[in-house]
Amino acid sequence: MAKRDFYEILGVPKNASEDEIKKAYRKLAMKHHPDRNQGDTAKAAEEKFKEAKEAYEMLSDAQKRAAYDQHGHAGVDPNLRGGPGAEGFAGFGDAFGDIFGDIFGGARGQRGGRQVYRGADLSYAMEISLEEAANGKDSQIRIPSWDDCDSCKGTGAKPGTSVKTCPTCHGQGQVQMRQGFFSVQQTCPTCHGSGKIIPEPCTACNGQGKIKKQKTLEIKIPVGIDDGQRIRSSGNGEPGQNGGPAGDLYIEIRLRKHDIFEREGDDLHCQVPVSMTTAALGGEIDVPTLQGKATIDLPEGTQSGKTFRLRGKGVKGVRSSYPGDLYCHVAVETPVKLTEHQRKLLRELDESFKKGGLKHSPNDKGWFEKAKSFFS
Repeated sequence: MAKRDFYEILGVPKNASEDEIKKAYRKLAMKHHPDRNQGDTAKAAEEKFKEAKEAYEMLSDAQKRAAYDQHGHAGVDPNLRGGPGAEGFAGFGDAFGDIFGDIFGGARGQRGGRQVYRGADLSYAMEISLEEAANGKDSQIRIPSWDDCDSCKGTGAKPGTSVKTCPTCHGQGQVQMRQGFFSVQQTCPTCHGSGKIIPEPCTACNGQGKIKKQKTLEIKIPVGIDDGQRIRSSGNGEPGQNGGPAGDLYIEIRLRKHDIFEREGDDLHCQVPVSMTTAALGGEIDVPTLQGKATIDLPEGTQSGKTFRLRGKGVKGVRSSYPGDLYCHVAVETPVKLTEHQRKLLRELDESFKKGGLKHSPNDKGWFEKAKSFFS
């Protein structure tokens, strides 16, 4: 069967640039890769993959492309002109390496050397009070740390022995593996990417070279931090592998439930109990704030649920320019455990209220109007 035109296979014009040829090949290789085509379509996909591979192999090399443009398939037939040169395979290898990384998630920039891995991040839940969150504080926490093993001095090898270069990958950390008609680069199965092996591991650290310990870390709690926010401590996570950087430690803030205040962003809310007589007669009452005592002037006839706003008495958030406000919600208290004399006085007071009609009960009229349909 006659071979198809290489330009037609890749779907590019004859004056296509190297980048256009490479891009077209990458697209076809991704589409027809054997690992992405299983079942009934597998064989056809493999043939198209090989066809695209051959077309790119020839057109990516300047000399082969010139020969093909002049003589067609005869100009690049290995039976007539010899096998493909090293340069042609080098260009194909670069493009295929990129595609292989796209398909399998391979790490770019790690080929030909040991793969290094960043250490895992750690999380620490820290509970603080509302006052500590509002004012900030310096604190200490105990976290796990990893120090060099005293026995092997961090090598991981038993004292008196040494670490050896991996004989499988010769210290590269990666090996070439052949899968079907192409080769791929994989992490060395012997040394797991480190490039070294330990014939006799240290018994104190099991060949890890590090011992897990505890250390005290100084933490600065910023002013205004809120529940759920995190503080990052760089490099205090788990150590990296093969010389990789350590992970980070994240201190997650949890606000302890406060006896009086509830925080909502930079604002604070609190319930203020007020006696029935004070609410009826009005007057000044003292309320707590995070900055100390404040005074509210209650007007005569204050109803339960009335809210008073104290500007600037909330919390100044981490990213805020001004502090929030304090909202005081009045809760009128009903007297309990009355004496007989007090009951008598309240009955007399209630009778006088009834004689005055609804003017003493501002909410009664509207409520009864709404409730009429339920009473009929």
